[in-house]
Amino acid sequence: MRTIGLIGGMSWESSIEYYRLINQQVRTRLGPLRSAQLLMYSVDFGPIEQAQHLGRWSDAGAILADAARRLESGGADCVVLCTNTMHKVAEQIQHAINIPFLHIADPTAKAALAAGVTTVGLLGTSFTMEQDFLKDRLKAMGLKVIVPDADARAVVHRIIYDELCIGVINDTSRLLYQQVIDSLAARGAQAIILGCTEIGLLIKSEHSALPLLDTTQLHAQAAVAFALASDVQGDQS
Repeated sequence: MRTIGLIGGMSWESSIEYYRLINQQVRTRLGPLRSAQLLMYSVDFGPIEQAQHLGRWSDAGAILADAARRLESGGADCVVLCTNTMHKVAEQIQHAINIPFLHIADPTAKAALAAGVTTVGLLGTSFTMEQDFLKDRLKAMGLKVIVPDADARAVVHRIIYDELCIGVINDTSRLLYQQVIDSLAARGAQAIILGCTEIGLLIKSEHSALPLLDTTQLHAQAAVAFALASDVQGDQS
């Protein structure tokens, strides 16, 4: 088994989910007493959140690149960044290490296409919904990506930072997300990408009229597939 390196803390509410999901999947595949071999470097989200809102992405990227180098030095065989938004600096992180960086968009797009989905609605932070770093990668893999209107984007973003990142699960907020999902369905979305690793704490399949592509779950599955694969070179392609 290869060692998975996790960069967590953004927020730690979703980092817990990564740890749980990865270990559950390893146990399912290998047996009841098996668990994942992994390292986690959990950052202080405060300075990173501040850098995000000030547009100082390279500063935040430097923090995460340092975390990735530490994981590689500690014996990690890959790096998994436990957040969608900070994939904006994915190249900065990959350039800092000599091991694979498993991008969150790749297993998400593959799952959508495998399900016959070609048009997806994307929910996430305003950075993820409005900027191109995630959307372009999804489009390059064959998906059409639509996002909520400006007012809805503001609501989705606020709930992530003011509630989900601090562990608050609110029924009223769930209803607001459901309304946003319905509006995306009306515009042609065939499935919804939960493009923030905290959204899955609020929205489950039973809450959505459309199929959900939970990036946290799909990213964790990709990490497990990498860890348990026998051909190292094949996984780096």
